[in-house]
Parts: sequence; C-alpha cells; structure tokens
Amino acid sequence: MTYLFTPPPTVSVPVVGRGERFPVHRIYCVGRNYEEHAKEMGFTGREPPFFFLKPADALVVAEAGQTATIAYPPLTKNLHHEIELVVAIGTGGRGIQAADAFKHVYGYAVGLDMTRRDLQNDMKKQGRPWCIGKAFDESAPIGPITPASEAGDIVNAAIWLQVNGADRQRSHINKLIWNIAETIEHLSAAWALQPGDLIYTGTPEGVNAVVSGDTLTGGVDGLVPISVRVA
Repeated sequence: MTYLFTPPPTVSVPVVGRGERFPVHRIYCVGRNYEEHAKEMGFTGREPPFFFLKPADALVVAEAGQTATIAYPPLTKNLHHEIELVVAIGTGGRGIQAADAFKHVYGYAVGLDMTRRDLQNDMKKQGRPWCIGKAFDESAPIGPITPASEAGDIVNAAIWLQVNGADRQRSHINKLIWNIAETIEHLSAAWALQPGDLIYTGTPEGVNAVVSGDTLTGGVDGLVPISVRVA
C-alpha cells in the first residue's frame, strides 16, 4: 500500500518494566467526576457521566524521572491544570458490565487534562462543543503506564498535584462520582472500547491557572509521578 505522504508514527506510552510500549487508539475524558470539582465549576450532585475526546497526538509523554515540556497554547489567557488517573484499556468490548470492567484494564498512569478555560467557558455559553478548550495540541501529558497487577490498591489511592512545589490539588480516587468500573460500563455503552484506549477519569477540586515557567508535579499512589514544565 502506498500513501500520498508519510503517515504519522503511532502514538505510544512507555510501560513500567517492559520494553514494549502501549500503542494509543483513542483518548476518552470524563467530565466533572469529583463532587467537589463539580461544585467549584458550578454544579452539584451525582450527574449522569458525560464524556469528551482528545486526539491521540495531544499526548505528551513525561518519561519516568524526567520533566516533559509543553508550550503555553495560543488563544488563551487562562490555562488550567487538571490532574487525573488514566485507565489504559488492554481488552476491548462493547456493553461491558461494571462487574467485568477490570478484566479489560491493562494498567494505569498519571495524566494532566490541560484546559483553555476561557475558551471552554465561551463555548459553554454559546452551547457549542468544547474542542477548542480541551482538544488542543499538547493538552494531554501522561506518565508511564503501570500494569494493573503492579499498581496496588488503585481504587483507594491518593491523587495530588503541586505547582512549583506548592499544593494545588489533593484527594483520593475513591471520591470519584463514577468509579473506574462504572465509568467503563457507561463508556462502553456508547462506544466499542478498543485495546489502546485511554480513559482520563476526571479531576478533583483545586483546578487553577498556570503560566509560562511553571512546573507541575503530580501523582497517584502506586504509579510513576508526572512532571511537566510550561514553556
């Protein structure tokens, strides 16, 4: 088979303790999935889950022990950080039940859902899609994937983010409104999940703006932490 131009390389994420890398298919993100974050965004309660997507090439891989660099994106004056647990799907399926969900999980990573908040808010007011606020270049930094068997008690793990060494976000995965298994059930009812899919599961309270020169360091207990500098 020949192409008009050279296809882009496969987007992939390193796996802890493995030479093989995890090839990425799609990036799904869960909106407002911690109660306190929902409140700070002006919402309350256990809303039905909703999802948005980022392109696979929005990923920026922060290798273990290194600080990745992202550019401050154009068109915004209000770039926000959102620290998240990322679920890596190893076995696909449609209509997956929550009771079976963990059979489909390959592993977990720490991710950042970077958000052009001013543009997102403008789209909300106009009733238009959020893509310009969420799905821009370098909007999805991620650390190495830890296989599920080595990730420990992920459902009760602490999640946290510091900016320039000062706490910004700190919570626990057990405070997810829709937990990992429920999220997979809802997501797979709408899309056929594929090996290589990543699910950004939502962010806790404390989201705020960053500026050029800031260094973001975040983690989930049991996983390789992430470090990202805004250029």
